[in-house]
Amino acid sequence: MPVPVLYLDNSVIGGYFDDEWRDATRELWRQMEAGQYRFLTSAVTADELSTAPERVCDLFADTFPAEALLGITAESERLAAAYMERHILPPRYTDDARHVAVCTVTQLEYLVSWNFRHLVNVEREKGFNAVNLLQGYRPIRIVNPLELIYGNQDQSL
Repeated sequence: MPVPVLYLDNSVIGGYFDDEWRDATRELWRQMEAGQYRFLTSAVTADELSTAPERVCDLFADTFPAEALLGITAESERLAAAYMERHILPPRYTDDARHVAVCTVTQLEYLVSWNFRHLVNVEREKGFNAVNLLQGYRPIRIVNPLELIYGNQDQSL
């Protein structure tokens, strides 16, 4: 069975050091290191993290070698523009639309984020997926790390 590939946005990378999100984020990393997941991200994330604290930049560099960075294509830019034209997100959050577009165009199933306002949100996910279907793309899932880590732990219910 293939290892699930996860697209991580900048909130998850920063969450590695955040008091509120640290435990779940580090568990996700532990599961990746154990071979349960493979991480990808994009140039959008790299751009967003260019002003992040040094430890976040170091984690990014250690986790995402060049082959784990997805490029921004004309196709993904068109899809992000379609999300924005449909007002899925407020105008100043184009980078969030770009995350979803890169993930969608690359045919990844999961975008992982701690951004509940603009990404991990059922209404937004419905909006993104409506545009995806209209544009001929398959739906994606936008999840937070908690939704993934508990599914991989062997515990009796």
